[in-house]
Amino acid sequence: MKNNLWTRNFTIITLGTIISMLGNAISGFALGVLILEMTNSSFAFAIFLALNSLPRLIVPSIAGTFLDKFSRVKVIFTLDFLSSFIYLFIFLSLRFEILTYPMFLGLAFLIGAIDSVYSVAYDSLYPTYITPGNFSKAYSISSMIYPLAALMTPVAAFVHQRIGLEVLFVFNALAFFVAACFETRLDRNEDHVQKGVKIFKFKDFKTEFKSGLRYVYLEKGLLTITLFFFANSLFQTSVSQTLEMPYFKNNPMLGYTLFTYVSTANVLGRFIGGYLHYKFVLPEKYKFNIAMVVYVLICFTNGFVLFMPFILMLVLNFVTGLLSVTSFNIRISSTQAYVPNQVRGRFNGTFQMMTTLGMIMGQLIWGFVGEFYDPRFIILFGNATTLFLTFYVVYRRRETVKQIYNQRL
Repeated sequence: MKNNLWTRNFTIITLGTIISMLGNAISGFALGVLILEMTNSSFAFAIFLALNSLPRLIVPSIAGTFLDKFSRVKVIFTLDFLSSFIYLFIFLSLRFEILTYPMFLGLAFLIGAIDSVYSVAYDSLYPTYITPGNFSKAYSISSMIYPLAALMTPVAAFVHQRIGLEVLFVFNALAFFVAACFETRLDRNEDHVQKGVKIFKFKDFKTEFKSGLRYVYLEKGLLTITLFFFANSLFQTSVSQTLEMPYFKNNPMLGYTLFTYVSTANVLGRFIGGYLHYKFVLPEKYKFNIAMVVYVLICFTNGFVLFMPFILMLVLNFVTGLLSVTSFNIRISSTQAYVPNQVRGRFNGTFQMMTTLGMIMGQLIWGFVGEFYDPRFIILFGNATTLFLTFYVVYRRRETVKQIYNQRL
């Protein structure tokens, strides 16, 4: 008999995620526009992105160690309540015209710290609410939530043009507050929590932290996947994230509105891809081969997108979204099913630490280089490098990765 995926806990965490992701989608657009309007500099924009990402370099691995011992549910709803307060503060500081660039950078760092802890807690908690045999389907649902929320980006652009940025931060505050209220209803009987543990001594923390790093190092398949996505963040994701919005802003034939259309095409591709993964299960023995094809194709669709006329930009971004959700579903469903719950927080923390290191390095490098060279050629170079590393890192170690990607979920 097939297990029911839509249990009480899975339904609650899915609803909470949808609402909080609506806030994340709008806040990402609003914060990006705000910093560009304050500075009109792609390098200043890159500094904002780097500071927002900087906590993810250290915090996840530390948080993962604690989250393997203490309640992940309490951490999740507490951080969503805190995020609600922060976005309310940003609204008030804009309203009373007291927000400065240094203050904004400090808030960006704080938001990054909250997000980095939340991501590890969420990624480690979510698999525990998935019933056996439903990992791929559950993560297809998860992969549809972000695209669904990101469809709010054109709405945010419209509100920005007609009303202003302030109201977007009010929406963020409400979204995170409602999400936190949902999350307080989650079952808190977490089997990884050590009963009676109130204080985590530094000696114990050091031991557990090292054991998490050792686990990733000894698991060669997980190590290969982690190293590849570090390189992917450095050469592919960060270069597009840092340079695409400024490129649209500074091109008189494009602008913010067309950027939101291109972004929407990407998330629409992700949503449709997620739905297809929900309806159809990829054959287990071919998952690694499918992942390799996806990694290669994304290098081409990402690398050449800004050289195309606007209509083809829409098409390529849609295809990239469709391919990206396939990459996401294969990687995260496989790794989360493979890693034991007792060490899942430390693995997720280590993985996020490595990908964030790549992201920060890329944001600073490409943001600086983007002040002097055409962003289109920089993005092309980054994707060409990623293409080479796809074969050098992943394909050369394919047997170890196949053990994870091709497992029965």
